[in-house]
Amino acid sequence: MKILSKIKNSDKSGYLMVLPYIISFLMFIAFPIVFSFILIFHKWNIVTPMEWVGLRNFIRLFHDVQFFKAITNTLIFLLIHIPLQIIVALLFAVFLDKKIKFRGLFRAIYFLPVVVSGVVITILWQQLYAFETGLLNNLLNTIGLNKIPWITSPNWAMPSIAIMATWKNVGLYIILFLVGLQGVPNYMYEAADIDGAKDYQKFFYITLPALNSTIVLVVILSTIGGFSLFIEPFVMTGGGPMNSTLSAILYIYNQAFYFGHMGYAATLGFFFAFIILLVVLIQKKFIEHK
Repeated sequence: MKILSKIKNSDKSGYLMVLPYIISFLMFIAFPIVFSFILIFHKWNIVTPMEWVGLRNFIRLFHDVQFFKAITNTLIFLLIHIPLQIIVALLFAVFLDKKIKFRGLFRAIYFLPVVVSGVVITILWQQLYAFETGLLNNLLNTIGLNKIPWITSPNWAMPSIAIMATWKNVGLYIILFLVGLQGVPNYMYEAADIDGAKDYQKFFYITLPALNSTIVLVVILSTIGGFSLFIEPFVMTGGGPMNSTLSAILYIYNQAFYFGHMGYAATLGFFFAFIILLVVLIQKKFIEHK
């Protein structure tokens, strides 16, 4: 009986330990998801009572040219950002994996932008990209080149944001690649040295295959992060010029909090989440090697 009572008491204490997580999960994850699902079938602007509209929000979605333009912009951002993110992060990780002086300091410096507020980073780069007074254009003038309309031209705005996002997030992926590099057995490099393999051969035939799972993780995280693009266009360009940097999340935000179309914004959010899931599954299938 004493043993049974101890087990019961331990079960109670276990429930008490997980209770804060259960409450936070119900309040901040489960309830918003369920409420958003209900909103899909309603028209609501927060102030007035909900109005049942059935599938009208879905009909509106598939006729919304602006939303699909925003998705296209986001995909363009991903096509620039993900390859650039992987290449830069992998090169720095290979460099920092070597025995160099102040290696720990370099790792901390590269990771620093990750923990700095996204708004602060965006404002900083907005000043760097300024057409007349920006540091980048002043440097171009110094070496005799023409100024570039980094965030004022529809052709340059999204690539400029992709470069900034890469600079901000690269520290996280450097760490991930460093972890992967440290898991590569040294005897494989030693055997390659004995066979007379060159550095680039060791990189392509040993390092890259060994980092396959890490590359898959980096691609998936970069994709999810890229689809969440919001702060950069919101602060830097407002979605312009000519809606060239209007991301899907920014468009959903505008529908919800600028126009007050909460039901339609919830519909867009669920549809966009499905697109993210589909893209990630396709990436995983084509990138991952068993």
